Amino acid sequence: MAVRFASIRTWLSWQQKLCWQVRDLVHAADADVTETIKRTKLPYFTLDGNICALLGAKDHVNIFIYDPIAPDPEGIINQGRGNSTARAIQVHESEPINKRALLKLFKAVIANNRACGWRRLQRGWSRV
Repeated sequence: MAVRFASIRTWLSWQQKLCWQVRDLVHAADADVTETIKRTKLPYFTLDGNICALLGAKDHVNIFIYDPIAPDPEGIINQGRGNSTARAIQVHESEPINKRALLKLFKAVIANNRACGWRRLQRGWSRV
């Protein structure tokens, strides 16, 4: 990630630390997760489709979750509820992340991706 996600080095130190934590969690969700850059400089994590992306902003980090149907029973998603394609978790410097809930969310997104993708699942399609 250090070489591929070089843009993270321009973020504030607390944002960088948070991104490394998110990276560890998404890889803990599945060892086959891959890392890539999309939209010129944004770090993305993928496995049979997008899982999440990271964006460092002036005073927060956005963790974009690319699955609008993955369950969020602990309510960690705080942006984009009702969005048709993605939701987000906006984290400010003084806010801890709920690692257990985020790991569960990543696992749900990956399961949906592997099943056939959330768009097809939403329409009732299944891979049999």
